[in-house]
Amino acid sequence: MKIAKIPYFLYDKPLFGLDIGSSSLKVMQIDESTLNSASHKAGPKIIGYGFTDFDHTAQENGVLVKPDVIAKAAHNLFKNHLIGDITTRRVAIAIPAYRTFTRSLNLPKLKNSQIREAVELEAEQYIQVPLDELYLDYDIVNQTADSTELFVVAVPKNIVDSYLELAQIMGLEAVLIEPTLSSSARLFSLDKQSDIPGFIIDFGSVSADISIFDTTILVTGTVQGGGVNFTESIKNKLHVTEEEAGLIKTRYGLSASKRQADIVQALEPTLQQIVKEIRRMMRYYEERYEDKKPIGQIVTLGGGANMPGLSEYLTNVMRLAVRHTDPWQYLDYKGLQPPSDADKPMYATVAGLCLAPSHKVFQP
Repeated sequence: MKIAKIPYFLYDKPLFGLDIGSSSLKVMQIDESTLNSASHKAGPKIIGYGFTDFDHTAQENGVLVKPDVIAKAAHNLFKNHLIGDITTRRVAIAIPAYRTFTRSLNLPKLKNSQIREAVELEAEQYIQVPLDELYLDYDIVNQTADSTELFVVAVPKNIVDSYLELAQIMGLEAVLIEPTLSSSARLFSLDKQSDIPGFIIDFGSVSADISIFDTTILVTGTVQGGGVNFTESIKNKLHVTEEEAGLIKTRYGLSASKRQADIVQALEPTLQQIVKEIRRMMRYYEERYEDKKPIGQIVTLGGGANMPGLSEYLTNVMRLAVRHTDPWQYLDYKGLQPPSDADKPMYATVAGLCLAPSHKVFQP
C-alpha cells in the first residue's frame, strides 16, 4: 500500500473509506478541503477509488476468517488497479447493516453519565446476544426538557475484531467503524431533496438495508435478499445458468419483456418481504413521529438497485415517488476515469464512508 503523502503531524488527518462486501471490497478517498466547500460547487472531489474481488470463503457469518486473503487482494488493488491515489493510512470501515443491531430509543431526560447504563439495560431487552459479546455505541438524536432520543448500534465483537485484524495486517489505522446504513445516510444528506423525509433502501448483494431518514436516521430495518438473491431466483425460475440469469437481471429486470411475468414471479417473494418491512417501518414512524412531516419519497441505491423496473415496481406498490440515485452524482471526479455505469451504484457505501469529516472522528 502506498505511503501517505500528507504529513502526519497535521491535526486533521485525512481518511479513506473501505467497504468490504461478501466477496468484494471498494475503497475511496476525497479531498477533504472540498467537503462542504461553498467554492467547490461540483461536490466533494474524489482523489482515488478502486474495486476488487476476493474469495468468498474469506468471510464466514460476517467474520473475516481469512483476513490475509482479503489483505492480499487489497494490496493488489492498491498496487495495480487503483484509479487516482489513496494518500493516507487512516481508514473508515463499514460493517453490513444486517450484521449489526440498530434501534432508536426514547429515554427520560438523563445526565450524560447515566445514558450508557440506561442504553445497556434497554439493549439487554431486545438483543438476544450477551452484552459482553458486543460492542455498543449510540448517538444522541434529539434532547428535550423531558426526553432523550438515541440511535443505538451494537455489533458482535468477533466481527469488529476481525476487521481490526485486517486493518493491522494492511498497516492501516481504523478510526471509524459504522453500519452501512450510516454511510448511506451520510451520502444521501448531499441530495437536494434530503430535506423531505424518506426511505433509503440500500440494495447490497445479499440484503436490502432500509432506513427512514429525516435529517438523521430514525428507523431501520433489514431484509435478507439482494442482488445475488435476485440472480439466484431468476436462475431457478427460468432454468438458466447463473451467468445468463445475471444478464437477464441487468438487461431486463422487472421491466417489460417477453419474460417479465416469469421474472416478476421469481422475485416476488423477496420483493414482498421488502414491501412488508417498508410498511411496518412506515406505521412505526407515523405512530412515533406524528408531529413530523409525512414520508414523501423512497430512494434506492447500492449495487442491487440498478435493476430495470425496480423503481416502477415499488412506486406502483407503495404509491410513493421512488427514484434510484447514483452516488457519483454528488461527487466531483473530474480528471479521473469514472467506473462504468453498471459499476457506479456499488460505490454508495464507500462514498458515504469517506465523507466522514476527519476532525469529527479523530480523537487526538
